[in-house]
Amino acid sequence: MKICILGLGVIGTTYGYVFQQAGHHVEHLVRTGKTVPKQLTVSLLDGRYSKKGEEKTAAYDICLAEPDTVYDFIFLSVRHGNISEALETLRQNKIRGSLVFFCNFWKTSDEIAELAGDYAYVIGFPTAGGHLEGNHLNAVLFDHIMLEHKTKTAITNYQDLDLLMQSADIKLEIPYDMVEWIWIHMAINAGVTSTAAGLGNIADPQQLAADLMNDSQQLARAVKVIRETSRVVSAYGVDLRRYKGELLPYKMPAWLAGKIMQSMFAANPLTRRIMTLHNDKDDIFYGCQKVYNAGKQAGVSMPLFTENIKKIDQYF
Repeated sequence: MKICILGLGVIGTTYGYVFQQAGHHVEHLVRTGKTVPKQLTVSLLDGRYSKKGEEKTAAYDICLAEPDTVYDFIFLSVRHGNISEALETLRQNKIRGSLVFFCNFWKTSDEIAELAGDYAYVIGFPTAGGHLEGNHLNAVLFDHIMLEHKTKTAITNYQDLDLLMQSADIKLEIPYDMVEWIWIHMAINAGVTSTAAGLGNIADPQQLAADLMNDSQQLARAVKVIRETSRVVSAYGVDLRRYKGELLPYKMPAWLAGKIMQSMFAANPLTRRIMTLHNDKDDIFYGCQKVYNAGKQAGVSMPLFTENIKKIDQYF
């Protein structure tokens, strides 16, 4: 298949690499004037075949997209909400194809549809992450992605997307509602990352993540914060009973959940690595701020989360 990745970010490049490895033709659409290397070196902790992950190193050849080109799929993953600008780049370059959103959204389904405009799209969520510095990608990849059900999307080649993922040994997990799932995911992340950020200097998010994962008491606090941030999602009309699996770990006593989470982080190299590699503090703060503002607007009581946000604010 012919795949377009918008930009040269961590998520798009990680999936572009595995699609290329699976035999597909992958091209990146980048801004005019941006210097793009012909090749990246890749260090990947690959979780597709082992729960603990397999360390792999390889090279990724970068092909650039040309304007006025049609693709089977266009993958769009952007940081801190720059979705409108990304879509405008596609339109200006007359790039067409079924659009796969791999983004954090704090928007309704109708707002997303308005953003997409004349693009047929499907909403998904990646389970990958990492850090791109210079010509080197250091990334983590899990064995699945989240994807909305085919009955909720207008793309005509949904089955081809399933086949694309199968060819790369990536499974599909389909939640009750993809937009609601992303809201819950953002709320959980906001609870965790805001607690981590309160531990020290946010200029060093990798150390903050490591400190949090090693501290059961702070993880217990994160659980309490997640209870507050999940109430924000509920206030926006989401029936949390439909997402028991995602929220079950935060229902048990906080002290116990903190100890279990500490053990889980210690035993799961994939999760531990992805936590420490993600160091885009603007992106971290974006998610926290979106959830916080929504909670204030809905009148949700969130004293612990508010305290965390105030600690973060001093760095911005």
